[in-house]
Amino acid sequence: MKKVVVTGGAGFIGSNLVDTLIDDDIDVIVIDNLSTGKIENVNKKAHFLKHDLSSIEVDILINILHDVDVVFHLAALARVQPSIEDPFPYHNANVNATLNLLYAAHKSKVKRVIYSASSSCYGDTLKIPQQEKDPTNPLSPYGLQKYIGEQYCRMFSYVYDLDTVSLRYFNVYGERMSLTGAYCLVTGIFARQMKQNKPLTITNDGKQRRDFTYVGDVVQANVLAARYSEKLNGEVFNIGNGKNVSINEVADMFGGKKVYGEKRLEPFETLADNQKAKNVLKWEPKGDLSKWIKQYKIELGI
Repeated sequence: MKKVVVTGGAGFIGSNLVDTLIDDDIDVIVIDNLSTGKIENVNKKAHFLKHDLSSIEVDILINILHDVDVVFHLAALARVQPSIEDPFPYHNANVNATLNLLYAAHKSKVKRVIYSASSSCYGDTLKIPQQEKDPTNPLSPYGLQKYIGEQYCRMFSYVYDLDTVSLRYFNVYGERMSLTGAYCLVTGIFARQMKQNKPLTITNDGKQRRDFTYVGDVVQANVLAARYSEKLNGEVFNIGNGKNVSINEVADMFGGKKVYGEKRLEPFETLADNQKAKNVLKWEPKGDLSKWIKQYKIELGI
């Protein structure tokens, strides 16, 4: 792996991945439209190209991917609630862009595409923990769109012999996560509210449980998938910590006053069965949410 493309490389997870790849002396091209990513996140040693993958001319994309070994596809509009309110831009960013990229990767003879999938595809499941073979039941346009991306990856592996792999992320937190806007996760929302001396707003009753996964662990999963020696042929891996906590417990880790607000349609519980990633990719998550929040509060001065 000498030359790679990271789509969404100006974003939260993508920029962390780019830094790791640069540290490994890999030539990195970042493609990002900066709709949610920030140019200051992009490692100065990376080659930055501003493009929208949903509307880019395929010939231009094919040319960019010439001589690229691996594509890490992280570019997406990645939030559940905004996708419910307006599904059309999400479909463009999450489905059309993925199809464009896969087609260009096939034409450019890229060796492997690593697709950032989402645990949102599971929806509400009676069986916990969630396994890759379990039925999917997405409860939002975003969850469905990310699952469609997985299916496109499988199809391109089967029909076009493009090696692909999908990594289903579970509630990622860590450095460079957003503290504001529609793309802010609950850990970012709580951090912002603590900084502003405001109470911590919790949807529903706060008893819903989430598998929070450290961004550094997600980065390592991507690197291991890229370096895996055999063909992966559209395989899917859960990338989750394998432990979950309630939103109330997360609020207690931050230590602020809690207030309960709007009701939302959302899964009650997410919990990854991560044995497949451990066994095949030799991936071991190391993040500890409680310890990270404690250190993060010190860094933010809260």
